[in-house]
Amino acid sequence: MRSTLLPILLLCAALASVGVGVWTLVKRSRTTLVEQFAGDRQKQLDEAVGGVTDSLEEVGKNLRFAGELMSQPGSLAEHRRELRALLEAVGQYKAIAAYDGEGAERLLLVDRRSDSKVSREGLVPEMAETARRALLRPPGDVTTSPSLDAANGGWLRILATALPAKDGKPEGAVAVLVDTESFFAPLKIVTSDLEARLLLVGTHGQPTPASDAGLSEWFVRAAQKDAGVPGFAFLVSRLKAGARGMLPLSEQEAERLGLGRAEVVAVYTPIRMRGGNHWAVATLVSTAALRSHEQALVVRLLGAGALVAFFLVAFAVYVVLARRRAVALRESRRHAAQLAALHDRTRKILDHIPTGVLALTADGRISAVNQALRARVPGNVTGAPLASAFPGAPEPVLERIRALVTSAGQEDRPLSLLGEPLTLFGEEGTYNLHAVPLTAGDPEEEVRALLVVEDLSDVRALETQLLRAEKLATVGVLAAGIAHEIGTPLGVVRGRAEYVQSKLGPSHPQGPGVGVIIEQIDRVSRTLRQLLDFSRLQPAMVRPVALGPLARSVHELLRVEAERRQVAMTLDVPESVPALAADPDQLQQVLLNLSLNACDACSEGGR
Repeated sequence: MRSTLLPILLLCAALASVGVGVWTLVKRSRTTLVEQFAGDRQKQLDEAVGGVTDSLEEVGKNLRFAGELMSQPGSLAEHRRELRALLEAVGQYKAIAAYDGEGAERLLLVDRRSDSKVSREGLVPEMAETARRALLRPPGDVTTSPSLDAANGGWLRILATALPAKDGKPEGAVAVLVDTESFFAPLKIVTSDLEARLLLVGTHGQPTPASDAGLSEWFVRAAQKDAGVPGFAFLVSRLKAGARGMLPLSEQEAERLGLGRAEVVAVYTPIRMRGGNHWAVATLVSTAALRSHEQALVVRLLGAGALVAFFLVAFAVYVVLARRRAVALRESRRHAAQLAALHDRTRKILDHIPTGVLALTADGRISAVNQALRARVPGNVTGAPLASAFPGAPEPVLERIRALVTSAGQEDRPLSLLGEPLTLFGEEGTYNLHAVPLTAGDPEEEVRALLVVEDLSDVRALETQLLRAEKLATVGVLAAGIAHEIGTPLGVVRGRAEYVQSKLGPSHPQGPGVGVIIEQIDRVSRTLRQLLDFSRLQPAMVRPVALGPLARSVHELLRVEAERRQVAMTLDVPESVPALAADPDQLQQVLLNLSLNACDACSEGGR
């Protein structure tokens, strides 16, 4: 009686341990997933806000530049030409106006494509009002109007700044009408999935038309005491205060806000402008996908627990019945010689397989290990339990392996775990595990299953390197796009420099200095053109290529990098070198790679 009761008690204790472990793992996994989910969303939002901040800061720089132009001596016609050039250079600008220190209009320029729209919407008086408010603030600070043109999305806004002061009073102000839709495009990308909602609050503390309509309505209602959304009300207060952070909202509050029956994670951050003004943006994302993942995890864990419980029950039954089969087991001694011969044949077969193979007996012990796996397991594990082959593996991994072998034997068919991240030999790797049951002609046959271990870690490492190469290629394309965008403001700067040079005249002492500015701008422009030519994808076309000009272009492209590394780079191409039959772009890539490798091999002061 006692010998039967002990396995039952051990079985109950094991099942209770499995249940507690499953519950703890699920709770810990959910907390980790939510924190990781919120961190990823915060990182995406910060990257998007960085792009928006750069765009708004660029408008502020242009306003201050226009203010400096208006402060310079010159006729009204000259100022008009300069502001017209700025208006035409930036496609988002619809109108630009200058005002005196009393707020009276000095000049107004409207983009030719926006004449009717500006007059129809009555935006000229709003520009004057924004400029008068800018006069009340320190020069350089940016003043923003409320959202305009709500019928067309509300993207039009007026930004103004005061001119530098003289005798303690601003000389005037400059205002520009801007279509900000492209500025906030990164925020649309962040909230492009169906479970994300955007709440964008303007500098006047009200949600913009770009916000989700339902969230905008709740933004207004959140101040009411009986609104029933305390978490969202706290989020609104944090947005108005210009704070940054993460806030979870309960399932009940999310449903009330119209975001579905799942908890919501809200991440928020300010978009700051010079002068203390700020926008505020928040993204509210449902965790319904995380809940589905959690449910799937629970199902898998319960399935694994059921397999473990089944194994424990089978083992308990086996222990109880083992006593009754003691006499029958003695007969198996007659087959010892046959089993020894089979053991030798099995070992020879296993040693010639390049993949790791474990031969297992009916009671789960190791019968043989082939040569491919013997170098990775500790010592002689023949006759030891399966866990002895993987001393560095955690218990859950060992339980999965035992369950896989047990299930394969019960179903009498091979079963596999494909591409699983497992810790088998002290460190995590990616493996394919195959449990292959062997049909035993004799019930006392020793080898009853094979466990095949395929290490895919090197394959996964190659896949990771390929993914990194693809990312680097994408970064190269983006860098080319950025170089293209730099060309436009360089052209504007060069035009201004040429204008200043023409005003100064050849005899002015500052004329050579302005000429140096123009030469350096041309030098930067040449480098940008070379970078764009280098990054442009073209079909391979073999034709005669002169080596001299190609080598000189590579020398010019790498000159700055060589100076940064303090390596001397000289060019020597004899005129007698004939033309080469090659693709120019690919030949340039070869020379560039060889030169960069040479720079890497040189220490400081090398040549």
